[in-house]
Amino acid sequence: MPDLYAYTDGACSGNPGPGGWGVLMLAREGAVVVKERTLNGGEPDTTNNRMELMAAISALEALTKTSAITIVTDSAYVKNGITEWMAGWKRKGWRTAGGPPVKNVDLWQRLDAAQARHQVTWKWIKGHAGHAENERADELARAGMAPFKPKKAPAA
Repeated sequence: MPDLYAYTDGACSGNPGPGGWGVLMLAREGAVVVKERTLNGGEPDTTNNRMELMAAISALEALTKTSAITIVTDSAYVKNGITEWMAGWKRKGWRTAGGPPVKNVDLWQRLDAAQARHQVTWKWIKGHAGHAENERADELARAGMAPFKPKKAPAA
């Protein structure tokens, strides 16, 4: 059985603004990639954090059967939210430690439901640091955002 990895990234042009998300999914047997799948999408008016969440959600929702998977993200917001903060948010009725409602609660709840079907290991890596799979996820996110970016007028 190959090991599954999903490298996820989000991008936004302005924050808020047009945004995109990207996922590079790899099945590996040792160091050999035996299967690759890419996913991406975007929205016309969103935030970087929402796109980072959508990338992780999309990776998990793309799995058709219960799986063990490592999700690699360059978003401390996603990694810390799912591994450290979420349990407290749920106990407090989706409110932060300070009392206000959790931002992006719709996507946090969707991510919680998506990961419940799987055995997920969350890993954070530094973004834009030459990590090949993360760079590919970033390219996919920017491609997902492209249809929503305003077209530049041709030079006169």
